[in-house]
Amino acid sequence: MTSISVLGCGWLGLPLAKGLVNDLFQVKGSVRSEEKAEALKQISVIPYVLDLDKQEQDWAPFLHSDILVIAIPSKNIEGFSSLIALIEQSSIKHLVFVSSTSVYADNNGVVTEEQSALNASVLYQIESLFTQSTAFSTTIIRFSGLVGYSRNPGRFFAKSGRSVSNPDAPVNMIHQDDCVELIKQIIKQEKWNTIFNACADTHPTKREFYTQASQRIGIAPPCFIESDEQTFKIISNQKIKDTLGYEFIYPDVMKITYDEC
Repeated sequence: MTSISVLGCGWLGLPLAKGLVNDLFQVKGSVRSEEKAEALKQISVIPYVLDLDKQEQDWAPFLHSDILVIAIPSKNIEGFSSLIALIEQSSIKHLVFVSSTSVYADNNGVVTEEQSALNASVLYQIESLFTQSTAFSTTIIRFSGLVGYSRNPGRFFAKSGRSVSNPDAPVNMIHQDDCVELIKQIIKQEKWNTIFNACADTHPTKREFYTQASQRIGIAPPCFIESDEQTFKIISNQKIKDTLGYEFIYPDVMKITYDEC
């Protein structure tokens, strides 16, 4: 049985770990507290309490797997560098690193994987640490804005005074369910040593998207700061659809529903 370790069982990593268990993988998951470790046991995930900022912890048992998925938002370059040294001494053969399309600059057009990332981006520098290692193969998946379930972007504007610039620029969003399924498909189809952009098909304007998101939770739309100059990028998902044969669960971001509890 293929064993998979998921570093960071949070908003994305937890449903991913659960989905991998359901697909009959042996799954280990990391959290940063004993309380959260108990939640992993309830879904048959082997729990480990680990923190990237605490390299003195014993990482060896967690890294004794075939595949590692890194789903933490940390930008601790030194921590990741130390982690890579540990991975290189482990049984990990393949790695999925969850990144972000924020590594691309606005080009006022469509962005594909051929577009150069911002070398000054800390996240891009971390990506490069993993892709430069020859001890394991790495696939980078760059997600756009994460939405779905409890993560309704309208909540960001619940506090007064928050505004949105470039209101007529297009948004790039992706639902949690698609994030989980895409990572699973990369693993199942063994698509290693590549980079994927992951984003829903539609790109409504910020004005349209955030107005609807605010209305859904009964708050006033944010203040839109008008500008004659709009800077934007439209993330292309064509490569991931072509390579994986993937059809998005939520292709239209305006039709996404949320848990409003």
